[in-house]
Amino acid sequence: MSPDRNRLHLAIQKSGRLSEDSLALLRGAGIRLSRGGKSSLSARADNFPLDLMLVRDDDIPTFVADGVCELGIVGQNVLEEYALGQPERRIKEVARLGFGRCSLKIAAPDVLTFFQLKMLEGQRIATSYPNLLRRFLESNGIRAEIVTMRGAVELAPRLGIARFICDLVSTGATLDANGLAAVADVFESEAVLVRSLKPLDAAHLEKADALMQRIDGVIATQESKYIVLNAPEDALGAISAILPGAEAPTVVPLVGRPGHVAVQAVCQESVFWETLERLKGAGASAILVMPIEKMML
Repeated sequence: MSPDRNRLHLAIQKSGRLSEDSLALLRGAGIRLSRGGKSSLSARADNFPLDLMLVRDDDIPTFVADGVCELGIVGQNVLEEYALGQPERRIKEVARLGFGRCSLKIAAPDVLTFFQLKMLEGQRIATSYPNLLRRFLESNGIRAEIVTMRGAVELAPRLGIARFICDLVSTGATLDANGLAAVADVFESEAVLVRSLKPLDAAHLEKADALMQRIDGVIATQESKYIVLNAPEDALGAISAILPGAEAPTVVPLVGRPGHVAVQAVCQESVFWETLERLKGAGASAILVMPIEKMML
């Protein structure tokens, strides 16, 4: 399907680690999608001028850099690997999305009981991220042979292709299953929203800004909570200092209780039971913590 130039275009991973989280983010932003079968490479929003392009994750930077898609959702690992290989084709990262967190790590057979970076000198290291690995090795003054693989990197030591690997690690279960253990951190990654640096006309710019504002609102609500509590007026200073990530709480006098107020605040950090206990210790009572469904920043 050729792109409809009257609509906004967003490239996301067709399947895999980031696909479901990306679709959930769009649903949270109020985007209703009509999609064909599982083999479909596109989807269309019913209530917003947006088309999705469902592609391989390592193709997303190319789609965005070429302007085929104005926006994309991709892992920082893929974005940085692309940027190191195509320094003249820049893409702008506009938001970190808080999901798809993982680490690019160097791993060795778990029979290796001691490790130092200098042990990589002269070794073969298998990876799907040669540019990121090369930068890491050069920054540490290490010369090693990089063996580029497009999949099944964790099998390289068992097959005698390389002694070490450099691969994405989320839970570490794949490493354990293949008798490997992480020994060095190369790059920390999460999903990001990226934008083409090719100029947009006014209509497309307005659509892109509207979508990004919705996405910003979804991100802001992920950890945010709405807190309501009662407190003595003279305890406001201590209570405001405890509220996690709150800005200028709303304070309203309580009718019939002189010297007492109701405090309402949006807390943009996690609220733990320990936080509630500290608030109570500072004089707060009737503490209510509620999730936030939508937020417009």
